[in-house]
Amino acid sequence: MKKTNSSETFARREGAFRRRAFPEASAADWADWRWQLRHRVRTAAGVARALGALSARERAGLAHPETWRMPLGLTPYALGLLAAEEPDGPLRRTLLPDVREARVAAGEFRDPLGEVAHQVAPGLIRSYPRKALLLATSDCACFCRYCTRARTAGCAAPGWAPALAWLRRTPEIRDVLVSGGDPLTLSDAKLAELLRALRAISHVELIRLGTKLPATLPQRITPALAKLLKKHRPLWLSLHFTHPRELTPRAAAACRRLADAGIPLMNQTVLLHGINDDLDTLLRLNEGLLVLGVKPYYLHQGDRAAGTAHLRSTPAKGRAILRGMCGRTTGYAIPLFMFDRPGGGGKVPLGPTWTR
Repeated sequence: MKKTNSSETFARREGAFRRRAFPEASAADWADWRWQLRHRVRTAAGVARALGALSARERAGLAHPETWRMPLGLTPYALGLLAAEEPDGPLRRTLLPDVREARVAAGEFRDPLGEVAHQVAPGLIRSYPRKALLLATSDCACFCRYCTRARTAGCAAPGWAPALAWLRRTPEIRDVLVSGGDPLTLSDAKLAELLRALRAISHVELIRLGTKLPATLPQRITPALAKLLKKHRPLWLSLHFTHPRELTPRAAAACRRLADAGIPLMNQTVLLHGINDDLDTLLRLNEGLLVLGVKPYYLHQGDRAAGTAHLRSTPAKGRAILRGMCGRTTGYAIPLFMFDRPGGGGKVPLGPTWTR
């Protein structure tokens, strides 16, 4: 497989971007995930300064914050990936606002998965009999424009005590998915506190963490974090890579550090119109992930979240892509095509169906 980025080319490009867009930052600053979080760019003017050339769509989206369905937030690292793209490139379309976010199509919802209706304690969702979803934070390193939880992005998250109390008195729950927001934006101390509390609940056998930080802030995956996660196994990570341009040398190092700690890595990709809904792109993404020790697990049909119609692809496209993968790549690279039913009730498979 042809590498998405050679290490030398990537390092030169990243260094040039750092010196131009963040001249006060040293190489050590750039490698520090805390510095990256503190220096997230949250304004249209800041994004425009960092990126320079913008398309008409990008200029319009940045110029009209009243249309944004969620906050703007980009790590310097992620901005560097966007700066390497052409205007309207695939990663730019996932992370830069679009005025079409203000349009709510028929059948779209602010809470498409009915999480409020399935909330059993503040920040704790039960949509399955034996599993629970704990929203540990509402913060992310970057805010993806197609996010299901735009309604809570950047808001204050509730404390964990009521959720943990509910879990302790509900022995049917054996599996807890910790998500948000992104739980890896928490400090090591806070994350360790939460994992210790969950691991102390005897009937919770499986803990999963959902994170996009290996793609948007790979510097977060430090040796100390890998050691912390290893201590709390069995623990699984659900990663969120969307496009092969995210498979940088930094992302590769992050994934390999997690794999070396014995953490199983699964990837969930959202099928996005004009961004990754073609056979070549998903082949490059999924084959590249396998090289990094990450199993492509789910391909998601986009949730019917309000303001995301311009980003949502179709089930027919997804099925065609998966049919095209068969016989062309290893079965390990072929994910399950899934859809989260509106209003709750969990995921259902969408195919593909086979004909001779």
